[in-house]
Amino acid sequence: MSKPLIYDLTLEDLTAWAKSRGQPAYRARQVWEGLYRRFWEKPEAFTPLPKALRQALAEDFAFQPFEPAATLVSTDGETHKTLFRLPDGAQIETVRMRYLRRRTLCISTQAGCAMGCTFCATGQMGLTRNLTAGEIVAQVLYYARWLRQRGERVTNIVFMGMGEPFHNYDATMRAVDILNDAAGFNLGARRMTISTVGLVPQIRRFTQERRQVNLAVSLHAADDELRNTLIPVNRKYPVAELLQAVREYTEATRRRVTFEWALIRDVNDTPEQARLLASRVQGMLAHVNLIPLNPTAGFGGKASSRRRAQAFCRILEDGGIPCTVRLRRGIDIQAGCGQLASRTGEELNFVLKSS
Repeated sequence: MSKPLIYDLTLEDLTAWAKSRGQPAYRARQVWEGLYRRFWEKPEAFTPLPKALRQALAEDFAFQPFEPAATLVSTDGETHKTLFRLPDGAQIETVRMRYLRRRTLCISTQAGCAMGCTFCATGQMGLTRNLTAGEIVAQVLYYARWLRQRGERVTNIVFMGMGEPFHNYDATMRAVDILNDAAGFNLGARRMTISTVGLVPQIRRFTQERRQVNLAVSLHAADDELRNTLIPVNRKYPVAELLQAVREYTEATRRRVTFEWALIRDVNDTPEQARLLASRVQGMLAHVNLIPLNPTAGFGGKASSRRRAQAFCRILEDGGIPCTVRLRRGIDIQAGCGQLASRTGEELNFVLKSS
């Protein structure tokens, strides 16, 4: 049986492990700080620990959850995408985006995805497996080390990479708690955003837990007939039920929700859809992010024009709904929203040349 991944452990878990090794609790905190403040990634790096305890770390835990197989950089240099290969052969992708004042990571929570959204490359793959909390956390640490070498740090995390975070709820929230811990990585909850296609029971659970993490909902259509064709899970949790759960969230937490909308030319970018969306979220503490569709090999739809996107946004704003038309990032390396599909660099070059 393989050794447990050390990043799967909480501080409490490490404290129990230290005691089992006959060590005081402060040794666990030294390990925790080494992992999440100093970003040490090998047992021998933990020099504040006695040699015997460093050896115990090596004996009891794995420190390398994956190997980077390929890294691609966008032509403007602002977006990096890394393909990671896990020991069992599963593959995931993680994206780093550089903005004026932010260094944002887009993190995967599953290898593949079971939701089957038609316009999403990850959904076109199907689900390989859930990631553990430690495998989620390790993606953050990989780029945190990279940024530190350049005198920078992670400022924001979006759980919008491969997979549906609420389909892997427990591991995702455990990862959030590890990254949020003040004694370790100490990233504020409000600097993290979790995106879901609309798993209603998990939204309600999230509401009950009163977390400070931001919530985003991938909506993409305001009626069931259209949304069923884009997001199959809508047949289980239709629009009215989903929006009711989201409204309950905003009313209970007084936190704003973001609705994500991939604008597909002549499909969901019509004035009728804009007016229907405005009417359905009226009075809700909400913001709409409009994202012209990013191309994927398995979907024939095209991105809306800038003119149509702005017209859609104006209708929402006229209806009292705050709206932003987002600029697409990393499209040339298939690193944009909905484009992650665990391809090697060679496979990706073929896709780009063929598109």
